[in-house]
Amino acid sequence: MKQLPLIACCAPLTSELSDEEADELESVLGALADKHRLKIVSTLLKFGSGACCVCDFESTLGLSQPTVSYHLKRLLDVGLLEREKRGTFAYYRLAPEAIGRVRALFA
Repeated sequence: MKQLPLIACCAPLTSELSDEEADELESVLGALADKHRLKIVSTLLKFGSGACCVCDFESTLGLSQPTVSYHLKRLLDVGLLEREKRGTFAYYRLAPEAIGRVRALFA
């Protein structure tokens, strides 16, 4: 009986994602892991480079102002949003580099 040569079944796995990159990605994905925050990001993506007031999201999301503010703060804390104060109102927009940064983490 002819003996077949042994072939390694799998190449050893190596991670190209550093611990720092994994931590950052975990934070960003954790912030996005909520349907309301996903809707906020989706709305801001469609809105373009303009800024939206907290009150603009209340009726869209069906949430109270404090709850909307909480969700916006989570996105702000991980660097996905920028905040601008106009009098007593806060306006939010996507951080220009945010989407590219998330995309780069997956690359």
